[in-house]
Amino acid sequence: MIRTLGCSALSVVFELGEITVFGLGAVRGFFLQKRRLSKLIVAIHEIGVRCFPIVATVGLFTGLVMGLQLYYTLVKFGAESALGTAVALSLIRELGPVLTALMVVGQAGSAMSSELGFQRNDEQIDALQTMSIDPLGYLVGPRLVATLICFPMLTAVFDLVGIFGGYLTGSLLLNVDAGVYWNRVFESVTWADVQGGFIKSLVFGLLTISICAYRGFNTHRKASSPGVRGVSESATRAVVWSSVSVLAADYLITSFLL
Repeated sequence: MIRTLGCSALSVVFELGEITVFGLGAVRGFFLQKRRLSKLIVAIHEIGVRCFPIVATVGLFTGLVMGLQLYYTLVKFGAESALGTAVALSLIRELGPVLTALMVVGQAGSAMSSELGFQRNDEQIDALQTMSIDPLGYLVGPRLVATLICFPMLTAVFDLVGIFGGYLTGSLLLNVDAGVYWNRVFESVTWADVQGGFIKSLVFGLLTISICAYRGFNTHRKASSPGVRGVSESATRAVVWSSVSVLAADYLITSFLL
């Protein structure tokens, strides 16, 4: 049992190393490509624009629920005026980066993994290599660079919409004074809180997109079944491992930032 546990741990560490080398190679290959701007714009549309509606929607309902739950918790201690502080800090420090990453993984990460898997099975990636085109820089690199641009923006949208959702619940439904709510938000949020949330969003973005791209790009090696079933397996595992990695990385980053 100890040997099995050790082999599993070494396998995870080895795969993390492969994903790191994979991501670094993709970013390096991107800056060696021609016509980088057009590929980057397409990647930004794929990761940023298409994910904006779902991120904003989830952010709104998260803020609504948090305003409702936190109000009934704070009112027991006579501290309902601190609702703005509780909602804003919870979203900016933790829920905003985490839920944004999970939504982008479900929307863009799974689609990207499936697309790369089909390109691998159809030998399109092999064709790029035959034409002396780096497939990592051509297919994966633009998406990783777009991640650095889109994830902080999407996280900021999630935070702002979520805080507004908390205002709707707290002030319009539960009669918390609107001036007190927004005053507590502005007083409690510091640049250190915002910076920590952006650091998390960058790490989550690079981690999740690298894992999704890695699983799709290596479908022929990592999937247990060939063809369409292998592609679906790679996409499923990409989403699962990306989601787990977000939660694990969130704990590690929070431990260092606190």
